[in-house]
Amino acid sequence: MMPRFEIPDALQRTVRYEPAGRAWLDQLPEQYEHYMRRWELVPDLPAGTLPWTGHTGVVVPVIRRRGEPAALKLTVPHNEAAMEADALEVWNGHGAVRLLEADKADLALLLERLDGDRSLQHAPMETAVAEWGRLVQALSVPIPGGAGHVFGQLAAQAEQWTDEFPARWDHLGRPFERWLLEAALEVCQVNGAVGRRRNQDVLVHSDLHFLNVLARADNPNRYAAIDPKAIYGDAAFAVAPMLWNRLPELPRSNPEIALLGRMARLCDAAGLDVELARQWSLVREVENALSYYDDGDTGDAQRSLWVASALAGKPYPGLPAVHELPGL
Repeated sequence: MMPRFEIPDALQRTVRYEPAGRAWLDQLPEQYEHYMRRWELVPDLPAGTLPWTGHTGVVVPVIRRRGEPAALKLTVPHNEAAMEADALEVWNGHGAVRLLEADKADLALLLERLDGDRSLQHAPMETAVAEWGRLVQALSVPIPGGAGHVFGQLAAQAEQWTDEFPARWDHLGRPFERWLLEAALEVCQVNGAVGRRRNQDVLVHSDLHFLNVLARADNPNRYAAIDPKAIYGDAAFAVAPMLWNRLPELPRSNPEIALLGRMARLCDAAGLDVELARQWSLVREVENALSYYDDGDTGDAQRSLWVASALAGKPYPGLPAVHELPGL
């Protein structure tokens, strides 16, 4: 008899904010049992431990029929997760966790087992930058025609932001200075579908931060990306999450310059255009600030404004020092 599936409290706290969260939680034990039977899996959780959880899903270590370790991932329905399996199929284990089985309609995935206790979050920054760069190079692949995957287009998203940002900013009561909004709009106009002058689009993991890179179980010195939020566009779009995370590690003297130095090292490791990375990262932090203000998260919004203004090279008045901002 299969052990009873216990829903971790942390998952219940985070998933309930998703529109489909409560209904998904109610049927999660049944869904778990269905895929354990369908893919002939045996749970591999040590006694007294609970499954791994993220903001929108749960991952259970399992054993496949022939004894291979794997991980069953079940995710609450939300837009960002819809193309995860497609992205993993394109990458096919090169730079990313390998997909073994999938039910795309249910957002149920069977993945290769990685070491969930070893991410880049606590790795020395030099190691993290080098590994991140290696993964970005592996993941930055064009999608061949007729591959059967349709991903969102970054250039089209930039055009949408050009229209949306001013309206959102006005609706929120103009919560930050206009020059920063205009800086983001200029980037979107130049790099949107209408204004851009280049086309070197690749598949981009847009949420490739320190915690989304785990060590491979069979080689602890090699890493793989997990939990992709995939978009098709400039590879430099991937840089931003590595800038807004681990901010407390910046020096107290001239942290803005140190952040730009981190960006330069990331771009060097991944073979990216530094100026394009700066532009896209600024846009992403302005978008984050608007979303945080919409959610009432002033502290997180201030962190985004600090990063965006550092990237713009112009001090933003009235913000707390970087080490006093909420950390990620």
